[in-house]
Amino acid sequence: MDNNMNPQRLHVEYPNCNSLTPDWIVGFVDGEGCFHIGINKNDEVKSGYQVLPELTVVQHKRDIQLLYRLRTFMKCGVVRSNHGDRFCWRVRSLKNLVEIILPFFEKHPLKSKKNIEFHRFAKVVRMMEKDKHLTQEGFQKIIKIAEEMNRQEQREIRIKI
Repeated sequence: MDNNMNPQRLHVEYPNCNSLTPDWIVGFVDGEGCFHIGINKNDEVKSGYQVLPELTVVQHKRDIQLLYRLRTFMKCGVVRSNHGDRFCWRVRSLKNLVEIILPFFEKHPLKSKKNIEFHRFAKVVRMMEKDKHLTQEGFQKIIKIAEEMNRQEQREIRIKI
């Protein structure tokens, strides 16, 4: 069987990483990606909370080759088991987010409302690049931005400081 064929979808050919285009990646991330700002309690950091920005794209295991090709094209991130029969390509490294992911999606904008989430995400990443997440004022701004992300209705992040 050809390595570019998926056994579950015999008539679907996958693009190799050389044939992925920015437009294809934009459409794929628009449909399957998530820009997320996690805020986790962590007693090992000064503020007691860690800000974790990440881009995640999830696929069923039958399509894991798409995730590997995406990782190869973007030259960053990891492909890992997500849960059950789902896998994800995930980028968490601040350096990779700043140097690869943000410039890519600024040059090749998302077409859906996910572009709004990307701009919120980018704002937080840029704040972190300047260490503003380490200040009380910056951290509070990040919480406010994170509360507005990826929700139909605004959510509230409950953190005791």
